[in-house]
Amino acid sequence: MLKKLGEWTLSLAGRRSAEYWLAFIAFVESSVFLIPADVLFIPMSLINKEKTYRYAFIASLFSVLGGILGWLIGHFAYEAIAKPVLEFYGKFETFDALRSNTSMEIILLLLITSGISHLPPIKVVTILAGVVGMNIWVFIISAIVARGARFYFLAWLIKKYGATMLDYILPRLKWIIAIACTVLIIGYILYKILV
Repeated sequence: MLKKLGEWTLSLAGRRSAEYWLAFIAFVESSVFLIPADVLFIPMSLINKEKTYRYAFIASLFSVLGGILGWLIGHFAYEAIAKPVLEFYGKFETFDALRSNTSMEIILLLLITSGISHLPPIKVVTILAGVVGMNIWVFIISAIVARGARFYFLAWLIKKYGATMLDYILPRLKWIIAIACTVLIIGYILYKILV
């Protein structure tokens, strides 16, 4: 099922309505959908490179709006919507452990690493932020920074390297992002130790 869903998402890239689909998928990815918007964003950008930054804007904006929906679901509809969604994706135990043992600072760090690298999945963190009552404005600003950084960085790579990024850069992108997130986490730990 997941493979078919990914193939369907990818098939949307060449359609005239692709921008609307990108907005929709970026929106639902941040709250309930499993397939990341990158699956549509990257092929769209490669097909139409002059619109790459426009696509980055659409993906960033609607990802943040979807994140706000995730926050609202977590804050106001945890039992009715959030819990069944998390159980459906098999993320409830992870979520429950995070909810029980996480401070606001850690949630902010998770939101940034999730927004940049999808680790942990963005929908888990947006719902978590709502459940624990993270300040909505702090949430929105950090989501804008994290999601914008991801999509605009990908847009820059596509503009600079084009299709060659699929062969060389994209397979290594996980490692690049993982290293950046590790540096961020180590920086946070050092900050906590030194302050």
